[in-house]
Amino acid sequence: MKFSGILLLSLFLVSCGGFNKVMKSKDPAYKLRMAEQYFANKKYTYAQQVYEDIMPFYRGGPEFEDIYYKYAYTAYHQRDYLNAENLFKTFLEIYPNSSKAEEVDFMRGYTYFKQSPKPELDQTNTIKAMGYMQTFINTHPGSPRNKEALEIIEISRKKLETKEFISAQLYYDISQFRAAAVAFNTLLNSFPDSEKADSYKIMAIKSYFRFAELSIEDRKAERFEKVIEECNEFLDRFPGSPYSKEVQDFLTQSQNLLKLHTNESVKTSA
Repeated sequence: MKFSGILLLSLFLVSCGGFNKVMKSKDPAYKLRMAEQYFANKKYTYAQQVYEDIMPFYRGGPEFEDIYYKYAYTAYHQRDYLNAENLFKTFLEIYPNSSKAEEVDFMRGYTYFKQSPKPELDQTNTIKAMGYMQTFINTHPGSPRNKEALEIIEISRKKLETKEFISAQLYYDISQFRAAAVAFNTLLNSFPDSEKADSYKIMAIKSYFRFAELSIEDRKAERFEKVIEECNEFLDRFPGSPYSKEVQDFLTQSQNLLKLHTNESVKTSA
């Protein structure tokens, strides 16, 4: 282990020494060759620094397009996705008709996808990734990358759906039943074709039912009417759902409770 550590340190020092020699060189052609070697060998930190150093020598020349293209990728491969997005954007502004333009346009959107966090967190980058991928599909209708772009949109949609579900479920778990009911219905309206659509609807029903149960006597009747409305909507929309029996139970209970509270209201009025 000790020998291995010494060997790694020696290799690191040799590597640094070689890199310092490259950076001190006054020959831009030599530096470009070395930058290409660093890039090919996945030493992206070194490649990035050398590319930055030689850009002023090649700006406006025929080599600059490839230099800038690879420079953008050095940021991407170092997971500096924010900088990579900006570099891909600038490449497209400089070289809109490049043979690499389609690829770079895709990669610009992909950097947002790579910045997309877990569902519990802010999903601004997820939404941006979806927007860029849809724009890519629209502007490159024949691209072989469109299949992947569609997959990214679908993954992103599921993440947004999961985020909304987590928020709705949290309202239910902390007994904020009215807010939960609204949130589950909003979730269903946002993702009507979800394979979990019927589960979202029954959670809205459960939430409205619990809200009605806990309401003051004067408000129970109207709130059980809302549960009945939600149950009937469920049974019309999801006739083959495995939750249908449970919904029917909520419907029957709500009808009975509505009748009970209506009768009590009549007696009180009398």
